[in-house]
Amino acid sequence: MRFAWMLLCHVIDHDLGVLFSPDTGVHLFSDPDTVRAPDISFVSKQRVPPEGIGRGFLRTAPDLAVEVLSPEDTAAGIEEKIADYFGAGTRLVWVVDPKARTVAVYRPGAHAYVLAAHERLEGEEVLPSFSCRVGEIFVWLDARGV
Repeated sequence: MRFAWMLLCHVIDHDLGVLFSPDTGVHLFSDPDTVRAPDISFVSKQRVPPEGIGRGFLRTAPDLAVEVLSPEDTAAGIEEKIADYFGAGTRLVWVVDPKARTVAVYRPGAHAYVLAAHERLEGEEVLPSFSCRVGEIFVWLDARGV
């Protein structure tokens, strides 16, 4: 939630688009239907459909998809999600690992890299001017000694 709040404040302050919670499923493909529910997703203002977001599944691939690892996630499952996002047009995927206190950054056609707590996560062209130290995402966990 802390990370979502940080992103939401940035998106609102810079009028960049719309941020979604995992309650918003994203319909990526048809036949067969493929729906994903990123923990956080962002659609830039320029890509919000003219008719608006509407009800039901989001029918636009997010510009950014954030997946927060949970104990039941597998490497193969995360790789499949990332492939689906990129196949549908997502430009950036962040995989947040609360246990390791890291963020893996994925871009289509590029090698992924992992940022440690002391390094900076940048929004690049997807979330212009967004930047935070990775450790800031985990401040609450650190305070609880988790």
